[in-house]
Amino acid sequence: MTALHFSGPVLPDGEVRDLYVLDGRITYERPSGAETAASGWIVPGLVDAHCHIGLGPDGAVDQETAEAQAVADRDAGALLVRDAGSAADTRWVQERDDLPRLIRAGRHIGRTKRYMRNYADEVEPDGLAQAVERQAKSGDGWVKLVGDWIDRAEGDLKPSFPAESFAEAIRVAHDQGAKVTAHCFGHEVLPGLIEAGIDCIEHGTGLSPDLVEAMAAQGTALVPTVAQLEIFPDLAAAAGPKFPTYAATMEDLYARRRETIMSAHEAGVALYTGSDGAGAQRHGVIHEEIMAMRDLGLPSDVVLGGASWRAREWLGHNPGLAEGDPADFVVYDGDPLADLTVMGRPVAVVLRGKVYGRP
Repeated sequence: MTALHFSGPVLPDGEVRDLYVLDGRITYERPSGAETAASGWIVPGLVDAHCHIGLGPDGAVDQETAEAQAVADRDAGALLVRDAGSAADTRWVQERDDLPRLIRAGRHIGRTKRYMRNYADEVEPDGLAQAVERQAKSGDGWVKLVGDWIDRAEGDLKPSFPAESFAEAIRVAHDQGAKVTAHCFGHEVLPGLIEAGIDCIEHGTGLSPDLVEAMAAQGTALVPTVAQLEIFPDLAAAAGPKFPTYAATMEDLYARRRETIMSAHEAGVALYTGSDGAGAQRHGVIHEEIMAMRDLGLPSDVVLGGASWRAREWLGHNPGLAEGDPADFVVYDGDPLADLTVMGRPVAVVLRGKVYGRP
């Protein structure tokens, strides 16, 4: 196999180095016959920590569509994807060397007829623990709960399950060796989940100062999907005529989103990037989520670390680019810590030692 040569500052430390790829691995010892591939700022492969490969507006999609989603994510530099729930069995993605490394969570687990149709493993409270055990065995160490959703009978966001059911479900998942994350828009569901020791919160727009302090103290992560929060005004407008209370809730959560997420950062909660690619949402836009987090006021090093080396370490993959590590990295033509807009135009995407480029 031909050895490849890359040069430039290697993040996160920024040391200028000559980096070589041989047999899919990184080496800093020059192999004979190495061909120069690219130069620029070299960043450990990006992480999309909230993505739904295999999911479309009506549930599971066919393999061709799922492949296109995965390729779009890869070409944007997202080389490690944490699935946040998919109705499709995407284990085949893990067998493809040309597709991102995928950590699967199985299906969402939601309340019967209280979530998007054809998305979730739908159960009643007395079946939640069993569903968690089922999905923990199906996935790769994560389980995804639907924490809250609109309750049409009450016309507002409400928890999908009682707090005691969530607590038992989290205990069962942890006993199975799985971590738990949950979709949470509103406030009401959050205290019970956090008290029960949940590992991660998705969206988290209902967080309050006391809750972010509790999250920071116990190490609960937050994936805020900032760019996707822009749909809240549309959700409110669509629901307003029939569910005015729900519409008002969504408008309030949207208005406070910056304050909420910044308070989590200031409290020391670990924040990670997630595009929420699925359904009607696009894939291949991790750079847009990076920019959306920056635009909230988060420091560039916090945003980039949460999209790369810190997120990789959190998910159990090599955070840096050390001798012998898998050759998963992205090369940019400028310093992303000085200008995050470069994240939208990678010079080279390297996955398992092979170079890919944006179309």
